[in-house]
Amino acid sequence: MKMTLRTGALATQTTPCLVLSVFAQEPLSGAAADIDRASNGRLKALWEKGDLSGETGRTLLLYDVPGVTAERILLMDFGKSSALTRANYRKTLAAAINAIQQMHAGEAVLALPAILPDGMDAYLAQREAVMIAEERIYRYTHTKNDKHAPKMPLTALALWLAEDADPAVAERAIAHGAAIAGGMRLAKELGNLPGNICTPSYLAAQAVALEERCQALTVEVLEAEAMAALGMNALLSVARGSRQPPKLIVMTYEGGAPDEQPIVLVGKGLTFDAGGISLKPATEMDEMKYDMCGGASVLGVMEAACALNLPLNLVGVVPSSENLPDGDANKPGDIVTSMSGQTIEILNTDAEGRLILCDALTYCKRFDPALVIDIATLTGACVIALGKHATGLFSSDEALAAELLTAGDRAGDRAWRLPLWDDYQQQLDTNFADMANIGGREGGAITAACFLSRFTKEYRWAHLDIAGVAWLSGKEKGGTGRPVALLTQFLLERSGLM
Repeated sequence: MKMTLRTGALATQTTPCLVLSVFAQEPLSGAAADIDRASNGRLKALWEKGDLSGETGRTLLLYDVPGVTAERILLMDFGKSSALTRANYRKTLAAAINAIQQMHAGEAVLALPAILPDGMDAYLAQREAVMIAEERIYRYTHTKNDKHAPKMPLTALALWLAEDADPAVAERAIAHGAAIAGGMRLAKELGNLPGNICTPSYLAAQAVALEERCQALTVEVLEAEAMAALGMNALLSVARGSRQPPKLIVMTYEGGAPDEQPIVLVGKGLTFDAGGISLKPATEMDEMKYDMCGGASVLGVMEAACALNLPLNLVGVVPSSENLPDGDANKPGDIVTSMSGQTIEILNTDAEGRLILCDALTYCKRFDPALVIDIATLTGACVIALGKHATGLFSSDEALAAELLTAGDRAGDRAWRLPLWDDYQQQLDTNFADMANIGGREGGAITAACFLSRFTKEYRWAHLDIAGVAWLSGKEKGGTGRPVALLTQFLLERSGLM
């Protein structure tokens, strides 16, 4: 979608649709008041008829408004200004974009409200508008004919700026919003693809395609033989049950000084997880194609970094495999030796994500990283604890945890910190290996993070459990693109571009 800026009198803007903001049972203000004056009170007269009930997210479409060049005017109701939240702001903008998609407009000019939610400035409001518009026009079509696609989809959206607005801020908001939305779109598309298409080899091919689009990016794909030579036996043990060859995808983005330590992102890339011998229930097993959303989010962040030309060094590592039952698959009670030399007793083959991640985290030491963040749809326990609203954050590094929490709040892609106390480590004890791969039912998300912590002693590290936020079930079933926004915000702030 093409994003531009518009300035000047709203009444003379030539557009198929002019989108204006109103607040429930409150006098017209800002852009809506300007149009009301240009139309000799027509807007107020229609508004007072009560067609908009004051319910957040309602819209009202007007035609042939006198004194106005726009073909249509769409009013979007943000509810009461005193109760405006970021969630309501997003809900209303999404409703407006949906309404435009139902018209034969194709293009629109959007005037954002002068009153914004607490904690949201003009930059964030404009960036959010770009991201919401991109999110609402996304449609999955890779394996289906979209019978409900808009006949004239929204292809161009202009943000209107008042006289006192700073165009430099708006241009930055559009650039950042488009880059984040592009990364989220890639992550969503990969998450939505079926497991017979989005295999480890397919993920690797997408990384190579990204390399071709980005001059600052280089990609290396390690095959099973190379991983075996490195001693990645934990990762390879998971792959033994699949006919799809595993891949270790390494993406290196060089935007900083040559001697600058990189930030390393590690994303779990389980392209399908049946649970292995510890087979999952059949109900909703189809959704286990989303178990690679950690890896997808790393590709999405790399795409955003390329689009933004971030002035830092970044490495993305995606260990990718399938987890299926087979005669050669892991069995409960098997013991494997990880790349770190630590042995692991596999008590449950469905706790495989940590097995592929632990070897990838050991591999990260070779980059002499400034810090490492892993992202994984790791535990159902995190879904139970936090639902679909917040990413689970684990770290013993207070400063790093605070940075990630702040970035999540700023991006509207929030995380919540859970404990990583040594008290939980004993749950991983076993009589037969250095550790077990599960710690029992109690604190499952925490013991999974404790397991990973044993492979990250030599650098700063944080773990993001995205099992609850990366995917939606039910009517809106599909990938969300999270936590691309959180991580890109973190990198923007690290780059000094905020």
